[in-house]
Amino acid sequence: MSKDKNPEAKKKKNREIFGWCMFDFANSSYTTVIISVVYCEIFTRLVVPSEVGSDNPFRMGNTLWAWALAASYLFVVITGPIFGAITDYSSKKKLFLFLSYIGCVVATFLLYYVEPGMIWMGMVLVAFSNFFFASGENFASSFLPFLGSKEDLGKISGYAWGIGYFGGIGSVALATTLGDYTLDNFANLKLVGPYTAIFFLIAAIPTFLFLKEPHLPLGVSHKVNYFKIGKDRVIQTLKDAKEFKDLMIYLVSLFFTMAALAIVISFAFIYGSQEIHIEAEHKQAMFIFIQIAAAIGALAFGVIQDSIGAKKTFNLTLVLWLATCALIYYVHDITAFANQILGKNWTVQWVFVFISSLAGMGLGSTQSASRALVGIFSPESKSGEFFGMWGLSGKIAAAAGLFLFGYIQTLVSLRNAFLVVAFFYFLSLLINFFVDEERGVEAANRFQEKT
Repeated sequence: MSKDKNPEAKKKKNREIFGWCMFDFANSSYTTVIISVVYCEIFTRLVVPSEVGSDNPFRMGNTLWAWALAASYLFVVITGPIFGAITDYSSKKKLFLFLSYIGCVVATFLLYYVEPGMIWMGMVLVAFSNFFFASGENFASSFLPFLGSKEDLGKISGYAWGIGYFGGIGSVALATTLGDYTLDNFANLKLVGPYTAIFFLIAAIPTFLFLKEPHLPLGVSHKVNYFKIGKDRVIQTLKDAKEFKDLMIYLVSLFFTMAALAIVISFAFIYGSQEIHIEAEHKQAMFIFIQIAAAIGALAFGVIQDSIGAKKTFNLTLVLWLATCALIYYVHDITAFANQILGKNWTVQWVFVFISSLAGMGLGSTQSASRALVGIFSPESKSGEFFGMWGLSGKIAAAAGLFLFGYIQTLVSLRNAFLVVAFFYFLSLLINFFVDEERGVEAANRFQEKT
C-alpha cells in the first residue's frame, strides 16, 4: 500500500486512523472496569457467596469467574474465523463491528440487575458481554492492514493501544466513585454495569463516523449463503497454510502468550487483593501505574518495532514478562532485601504496586506487537480471515489458560498457581525463535500479487 502524497487524502487517512484508535479507547472501558479492576472483585467476593472458614474464602468465585470467561472465549473460537471470512467476502466489516459493539454495551448494562447469589445470571452476562467484546477486537483489528503501509503498522497499532489505556483511566475514574466492596454498598456497586456501558457507547461514536469500509473486489450477490462461503474460505485458508508457514508458527507461539495474558488481565487485581492484601489506596495507585506504563509501552515499543522488526520486539516483551513474573513471585523476599540494603521501611503492598507497572508496560507492548505482526503477515484480501485466526489462537489460549488456572488454584495457593503464567511466556519465547519475519512478509506479498 503506497503512502498518500495528496494532503487532502492524507488528512482523510489520519481522520480514519483516529476513528479506528478511538475504538480501542472506548472498549478499554469494558476490559478494564469489568474484567480487570472492578466487576471481577464484585463477582468473586459478593455475587458468589464466600466460603467461611476456608484458607481462601473466594476460591469458588475465582473459579467461576475464570470459567465464565473461558466459555466466552470458546464461543469466539467457534465464530471468529467464519465471521472474519464473511466480512472479507461481503465487505461488511463495519457492520459486524457495530453489532459486536452494541451487543457488548447491552450485556454490560444488564449487569446492573445481577444481585448477590445470582451466580448463573452473572456468569451468563459476563460470558456474553466478553464474547461481544472479544469479537469486536477481531473485527476492529482486521481494519489495520488498510490504514497504512506495512512499515507504519507498528506505530499505528501502538497509537491505538496507547490511546486505549487512557480510555481505561477515564472509565475507572467513574467506577472509583462507587464505594467499598461490601454487601451493604451493593446498590451503588451494581451501577458499574451502566457506567461502563454508557462510556463505551459514547466513546466509540467517532469510530463509526470516521472509519471507512474497505471495499475489496470480492463483492457477491445478496442471495449467496455467507456462512457457507465463510466456512469454505476458512477451510481453504487452512489448506493454504503451507504458504504462510511463519504466520502458523507465530500463532502457536502466540497461543501461550495469550493464555498468560488472559490470566494476568483477569486476575491481577484479584491476586493483589487475596495474596498481597492490597487496599483501596494501593489499588488506585496500581491501576494508574499500570495504565500509564501500558500506554508508554504500547507507544514506545511501537516505535522500536518499526526500527528492529516486529519479531524482535515481541520477543523483547516476553523477556520483560518473565522478569516481571519472577519479581512478583518473590515480592516478599525482594521487599525484605531492599529494606535491609537501603535502610527503608517499604511494605510488600507498595513494592507489588511498583512491580505491577512493569506488568503494565508488558501488557501494552505485547498486545500491540502481536497485532502488528499478524498485520504484516496478512495479505489484504485475507486480513479478516487471518485476524480471525489471530482471534482463534488467542481465544483458544485464553479459554485453556483460564480454565487451567481456575482448576489449579483450587489445588494449590493462588501464588503457586501463578507460576503457570511464567511457564506460558517461556514456551512462547522458545517457539517464536523459529519464526522468520522477512519470509513471512514475502509470503503475504506473493499471495497478494496472485489475487
